[in-house]
Amino acid sequence: MMAEQSMSPVEPAGTGPERLRVFLVDDHAMFRAGVRAELGAHVEVVGEASTVAEAVSRIAATEPDVVLLDVHMPDGGGRAVLEAMRRSHPQVRFLALSVSDAAEDVIGLIRAGARGYVTKTISPDELTAAIRRVADGDAVFSPRLAGFVLDAFAARPDAPVADPELDQLTNREREVLRLLARGYAYKEIARELYISIKTVETHVSNVLRKLQMSNRYELSRWAADRRLV
Repeated sequence: MMAEQSMSPVEPAGTGPERLRVFLVDDHAMFRAGVRAELGAHVEVVGEASTVAEAVSRIAATEPDVVLLDVHMPDGGGRAVLEAMRRSHPQVRFLALSVSDAAEDVIGLIRAGARGYVTKTISPDELTAAIRRVADGDAVFSPRLAGFVLDAFAARPDAPVADPELDQLTNREREVLRLLARGYAYKEIARELYISIKTVETHVSNVLRKLQMSNRYELSRWAADRRLV
């Protein structure tokens, strides 16, 4: 399912005396099935969810050791799950597992409370090791993603990693903005994100309104300034 990806050094994965209890949150059933099959010999998968509401309810009921959390889902995505759970269940640790390697996604999830962030190109053995490290309280990133977090703090060491303007946008609005800034036409954005052109237009309109801008060229400059492209 997954190709090998370089990570920070980890201990060799083993089953250990007790199997960790892991919960999967991803809106793609086939991906969840693949992860479950590949991790099943090493951890106990105690549940899964495809929506934010479902994840919040089932995580509270099962109280897993580690939650593997997708970033981009409807209704706020992984960040919404984290924000709903971190006060009521602080003992549950979250490891973001996403196709996205965008800096704002990494920083946003870590700020919301995730203990690590890896992409879906990670190998099963490395993912198992990452889960164990997160369960032990370590922070786990692949080297490139860790660099985003370090750069964010290095740029403004006395400031929180936050961007109030960017935080106004939903995950889907950020995806649309990123593609728009790369020069994609509305039709191309719709095809890339599997949504209608009308939905793209609605997202662009919402972004313009929230950021108080008048056209896509201003948006592109704004996105480039924040290295979203």
